[in-house]
Amino acid sequence: MQSQSVFIEGGTLFDGEGGEGRAVDVLVRDGKVAGFFERGRRAEVAPEAQVIDATGCWVTPGFVDNHTHYDAELEVHPALSESVRHGVTTVLIGSCGLSMAVGQPSDLADMFCRVEGIPRAIVKPLFDRVKTWETPGEYLEHLRQLPLGPNVTAMLGHSTIRAHVMGLGRSLSHRERPTPEEDQRMAALLEDALDQGYLGLSINTLPWDKMDGDDFRSRPTPSVFARWSEYRRLAKVLRRRRRVLQGVPNISTKLNLLLFFGVSMGVLRPGLKTAMISMVDAKATRAAFRLAGALSVFFNRFLGANVRFQSLPNPFDLWVDGMDVPVFEEFGAGTEALHVREWRDRQALLRDPAYRRRFRRDWGNWIYGRAYHRDLYEARIVGCPEAELVGKTFGEVAEARGVDPVDCLLDLLAEHGDALRWYTVLGNDRPRWLEWIVQHPAAQIGFSDAGAHLRNMAYYNFPLRLLRLVREAELRGAPIMTVGRAVHRVTAEIADWLGIDAGHLAPGRRADLVVVDPAGLDARVDAVEEADMPGFPGLRRLVRRNDDAVRAVLVRGRVAFARGARDPALGVEAGFGSVLVAEPVAVTGAPGAAGA
Repeated sequence: MQSQSVFIEGGTLFDGEGGEGRAVDVLVRDGKVAGFFERGRRAEVAPEAQVIDATGCWVTPGFVDNHTHYDAELEVHPALSESVRHGVTTVLIGSCGLSMAVGQPSDLADMFCRVEGIPRAIVKPLFDRVKTWETPGEYLEHLRQLPLGPNVTAMLGHSTIRAHVMGLGRSLSHRERPTPEEDQRMAALLEDALDQGYLGLSINTLPWDKMDGDDFRSRPTPSVFARWSEYRRLAKVLRRRRRVLQGVPNISTKLNLLLFFGVSMGVLRPGLKTAMISMVDAKATRAAFRLAGALSVFFNRFLGANVRFQSLPNPFDLWVDGMDVPVFEEFGAGTEALHVREWRDRQALLRDPAYRRRFRRDWGNWIYGRAYHRDLYEARIVGCPEAELVGKTFGEVAEARGVDPVDCLLDLLAEHGDALRWYTVLGNDRPRWLEWIVQHPAAQIGFSDAGAHLRNMAYYNFPLRLLRLVREAELRGAPIMTVGRAVHRVTAEIADWLGIDAGHLAPGRRADLVVVDPAGLDARVDAVEEADMPGFPGLRRLVRRNDDAVRAVLVRGRVAFARGARDPALGVEAGFGSVLVAEPVAVTGAPGAAGA
């Protein structure tokens, strides 16, 4: 890679530590921050440098995305340009119990695709073609050979190692338990992954996440079938190694949250870093996020826990083609329809009177938890072959037709399938409580799900939306936090908690940074459009491309994006992102996790 010098002048520097901004210029050389300088010294210190005019802008560390599902996209589009263009320079893969570290391509595709809304018809052949690794270390080495756009860091997925050790079929049965030898093999895989620099282990206890494929279609993913004794054995390894447990709670029971708090507790032992999804002001359960916040304060302050809730700084909104979205997996009749892949067969099911009775019963059942509010007067049609319906809610259409709203939904789904596109907001719709969430000490700003749910969500630019939230509060005279604190929340705070070298701007450190134009932090950061998905022929995904808010993005000192224009070398040549591993910490005790 050719040496590149970049001089960023005229901006206000926020170094990621949380303090006030400083009016200094920044020199980047050989991939690192070479120094900070008073105004007017460019000709003296770097006459040869490429100049970025940051007048009126904020210069910040590159943002850290702590929850993505880029595991498949990395193989076809390692630039990950949809994140990088918004200033995200470090991404975490291996979330929700799913990683590509070990296992057979078909098993990995079956575990990954339906859960994350990514076509198996594309992903399965892709994994067949690229998968040459057999161990967690070999997988990281494979990633190092890719021309990465951002830096990549990884969790080991519990579903992945459970299926690999037990066999996929046995791992998907409540009747089967890992033998002591299999427990030891899972622990050994985790130990090996941590030795290689994985940040920790991700688990999933939510039964709504379902398998794809033919053999085990519609069963929950393997991690869901584990008992807590299995999780605790692996958590023992993480605790001793001072690494991270990332978990998806089972919101059907809600009491499941207490088990996560319990495993994190540090009474008479070190607290275990535990990140959960998600602190959201959900329309379906308005009080749950405040309860989660109160519990985290109590357990963290008095019982030695170290719990964080990954939290979005923006409304949690959703676009849906037909019914292909995880919220329909919340109840049996929804999964029953999604189990049917052929359109004609699904259409017949949706018109079947017995099925419709089951669907109505399940739709209105409040015994089990829900993430989707199921208010059909709030769900609005945004695309339909019946053009006169566009802009109306299902409830409004039902009134006009003189039918029950649920029957109206089923009628339209049966008639139009995926040609029916609709929009709803699941949560974070109340500004006051959204501001409460982003200020909460247990909130960890993230949970973009980037690389997944390609037709449903577009949170790639979540750090900019936090900065917009903070700036607008300041402009109206009711600040919620300083700009420096907001930058800290999406940079060093996350990186330091995860234990990776990212999120800071200081002389001698790697030059991952963003030049943000606050004048561009307006309503445009919310605007959604569709764009072709690189490497996924025929698939268009939702994106938010507010390029006026980002003047430049540097990864390892190289300009990856400038005013929305991507460097042609990004994702093609090495020299931008790299694989980041967990920083070493002192550990105690002997290896192994077979004991309780």
